[in-house]
Amino acid sequence: MEHIVIIGNGVSGVTLARHIRKLSNKKITIISGETKYFFSRTALMYVYMGHMKFEHTQPYENWFWEKNRINLKQGFVKSVETKSKTLYFNSGETLQYDKLVIATGSKPNKFGWPGQDLEGVMGMYHKQDLENLEIHAPNNEVCKRAVIVGGGLIGIELAEMLNCRSIPVTFLVRESSFWNGVLPEGESAMLNRHIRNHHIDLRLSTNLREIKSDENGKVKSVIIDETGEELPCDVVGLTAGVSPNIDFLKDSEIETGRGVKVNRYLETNIKDVYAIGDCAEQHEAIGNRRPIEAVWYTGRMMGETLAQTLCGNPLKYNPGHWFNSAKFMDIEYQTYGWVHGSKGRPDYEAHFHWKHEDDTKCVTIAYHKETNEFLGINTFGIRMRHETFDTWLTEKRDVDYVINHLTEANFDPEFYASFEKQILQSYNNQLQTTI
Repeated sequence: MEHIVIIGNGVSGVTLARHIRKLSNKKITIISGETKYFFSRTALMYVYMGHMKFEHTQPYENWFWEKNRINLKQGFVKSVETKSKTLYFNSGETLQYDKLVIATGSKPNKFGWPGQDLEGVMGMYHKQDLENLEIHAPNNEVCKRAVIVGGGLIGIELAEMLNCRSIPVTFLVRESSFWNGVLPEGESAMLNRHIRNHHIDLRLSTNLREIKSDENGKVKSVIIDETGEELPCDVVGLTAGVSPNIDFLKDSEIETGRGVKVNRYLETNIKDVYAIGDCAEQHEAIGNRRPIEAVWYTGRMMGETLAQTLCGNPLKYNPGHWFNSAKFMDIEYQTYGWVHGSKGRPDYEAHFHWKHEDDTKCVTIAYHKETNEFLGINTFGIRMRHETFDTWLTEKRDVDYVINHLTEANFDPEFYASFEKQILQSYNNQLQTTI
């Protein structure tokens, strides 16, 4: 019986295993060094915040795996020998495969800062990070201040987590405005104000020089690069992005760039070896998408796609229109299609921006200057339907149509305030002033 081995039990690997089992009786083994059972990584923050227990982050009961004949093996793979189809573990064990899928996800970036491996320094990605946080930041007596380095989505989550336990937070962001590499200026500026309104000490255009140690090898303070200021702290969160977790492949024949190189069928350069999720790097461009996408839903889609291929129905990975969602403290964010930030915005892309007077809701719509074709939308504080925008993007609707039909896309419950009229009025006013 063909043996499919999946390294990694995140959403990509587990989705793949489930779909292979739906389609076939192949032997399946999932390998993980982090936890025995699959859990929802995005829910880790809510465990620390007291909204759920860790077991609530596990979508499947522990009996699910045995019942579905999915073997779970705990351990870290040290190296892969593709000629003999053998995996070598840190423990000295080996495992043979017929087909191998690399789904090892990401690891937090470290940029060689002095002191980056001290006790009390952590990312916020693994279950072990959550455990470390409970040790070093259980309350504001043990942790009198935390410093977060890097202004992405994980950084803002960590800030919110610490904030909920009344731990003072200093947030070092090297950009001149929060997440302005991704967001247009108006949205980024609104988030700067929102973060500061939560009494978080947001420092823009600020870099970390080093992390200082006390006599026991634990974090004592950080040094700000620009000013040389020393900030006492008990925890340092390194949240300056993530990169593919593929160090164990460096001596193998599997081709890697930043991630494991794959084609549209998620195949590597080696027969019977595939890669999916955060660690896969597309070497054939898919529209405006980045070659590596560390996003939950694309990982899940890759798992579903590859299951078809491994079960005799070769299928190309086709993720469709870009979308994503996140939460910035109390503000929900959704994006559909392409709305470029101030950096890297194409010449043809124009924006219409509306912001509510309460400074917690805004909408930016991107459209083509010449053709008026709708290119994408960002919404903050207003929920919009994915399906509606997906359809409009496919139908290549123009921006006037989208603005005039926004009520069809509203996803907020019945008694929520509605802002479509204000948005339409603002749009018409802007049109009149530009004509």
